[in-house]
Amino acid sequence: MNTDIAQLVSVALYSPKPDETVAFFHDMLGLEISHREGQSVYMRAYEDFYQYSLKITERKEPGLDEVTWRASSPEALGQLAARIGTSGLGIGWTENDYAHGRAYKFKFPDGHQHKVLWDLDYFQADADLASKLRSRPSKRPLRGVPVRRIDHVNLMVNDVVKNTDFMVDTLGFKLREQKIGDGGTVVGSWLSVSALVHEIGLMRDGTGSSGRFHHVCYWYGAPQHLLDIADVFSERDVHIETGPAKHGTTQAYFLYCFEPGGNRVELFGDTGYLIFDPAWKPVIWNVENAIDLEKSSIWFGGHLAKSFYRYATPVAPGHSLEEIGR
Repeated sequence: MNTDIAQLVSVALYSPKPDETVAFFHDMLGLEISHREGQSVYMRAYEDFYQYSLKITERKEPGLDEVTWRASSPEALGQLAARIGTSGLGIGWTENDYAHGRAYKFKFPDGHQHKVLWDLDYFQADADLASKLRSRPSKRPLRGVPVRRIDHVNLMVNDVVKNTDFMVDTLGFKLREQKIGDGGTVVGSWLSVSALVHEIGLMRDGTGSSGRFHHVCYWYGAPQHLLDIADVFSERDVHIETGPAKHGTTQAYFLYCFEPGGNRVELFGDTGYLIFDPAWKPVIWNVENAIDLEKSSIWFGGHLAKSFYRYATPVAPGHSLEEIGR
């Protein structure tokens, strides 16, 4: 697949409880701490090849700071910057981010901040972390149930069509699946730049808010690990929102939970399905239909909690987990 954006690099989040948030990812999900700087901690899963895939920064409210993408070449980076600039959503060039080279910052129509780059630092393991498996950048940790790599990000948006069009027309993403609701309104899009069914999802924000964060997902590669981590979470009073179960959209086994700072985290038990068809036509779910509504969200394994469609960070007034209920 020839696209100017090659992959998702990292997600930067805010947390009002940074020490507890870092401990959650480190102790339970096995992420390594690769750097600390100011009020920020940089982390990576053991099969993330770059210096970090998650950045946690202290702030009063939880939510998204920034999503980082890698271009497919230095030339592609320049082409992306030109197209984004023409769209009116460009912010400008920066070279000040840890382990990231020159990058072009921009925002989505809904306001979420992103950047795209080519140059970045690869993780170099020391002797204690170096793996004997030469295709693995570091040893599998002996903590919790360790995730292997970052998988995708999901954002809540006020206008799914507008944000989807920007991703397809300006950034070059491919639309893979979509949900259509009342009166033909588009309520969700799943897009990718690779054979993965999505590196990013967009969901309509039912509260009418803009620019909110729904979740970041890390990948296990084995559904059994979802059962293992669910057992760990239940023992330690981590709030599991939904799962383990299987999505209809993407076909992936999953679990949703909340880290201590309030951000939602998804864990994938497998890849779901892969797309190699160059003439792929998006899968459309009509969620006005009761069957599509149920089966697109959860193929089997229970039901999504009420909070799934209303809770995101920062929290909208009247839509905290306590106010929504289960």
